[in-house]
Amino acid sequence: MTTPTRARPSAKPAIAEDELLEGGISPLIRTVAFGARLVSRSVTRVHVEGDLSAIPREGPVILAANHISNADPVIVGAWLTPALGRRIHWLGKKEMFDWPVVGWMARNGGVVPVDRAGADVEAFRMAARVLEAGHVLMVFPEGTRSPTAELQPPKDGLAMLALRTGATIVPVGVSNTDRVWPKGRKIPRLGGHATMRIGEPFKVADLLPPNTDRKSAKGLATTLIMRRIAALLDTRHRGPYAADEG
Repeated sequence: MTTPTRARPSAKPAIAEDELLEGGISPLIRTVAFGARLVSRSVTRVHVEGDLSAIPREGPVILAANHISNADPVIVGAWLTPALGRRIHWLGKKEMFDWPVVGWMARNGGVVPVDRAGADVEAFRMAARVLEAGHVLMVFPEGTRSPTAELQPPKDGLAMLALRTGATIVPVGVSNTDRVWPKGRKIPRLGGHATMRIGEPFKVADLLPPNTDRKSAKGLATTLIMRRIAALLDTRHRGPYAADEG
């Protein structure tokens, strides 16, 4: 009798580096962004606030946003892709590459697969290569959706990327998408509203105290980025950063 074997977790997909580092907006990406705007508007009212023209149109840029719903990347990609006229590269969990249709779009849409089971050195290296090539990278610093809709403790990978590459950080705050598409629900609810606020672009190195050592710089940069994101959120989403209000 053969001993039953436990199903193995999906292997991390191999993405060709030259394909990943493509910077232009392909017909697929343009079509998906357009479709995402149509679907979003048919489901809820989407408000976009902030100066989109201030986001750099060239050079390395990190879009850093909170994460409270599956609707977050939909709204970010739908509105910022056409506004920037640049391909947005994403850090996405490796499991999404196994999903029908979504996996195909991820492979062809500039998504860097991430193994969330541990520190993914290869994903970090590829994300750094995207920025070093002068492209745009979308990062959710918390690493996963918040179970409470409040900001959660962030991973330190974003600060490391920003310090290593000198990329411009653009904080993005997304509010109320958790009510439109709650965690655990397969499809969004109709009605309500969601707001995406774009903050002022900055470089962390310009705001750190002079002669800050590497270890301290990472912690200070992480806190700085999260505070900038929190300032763009409705109060109920700010979590531990609500004390910074005012």
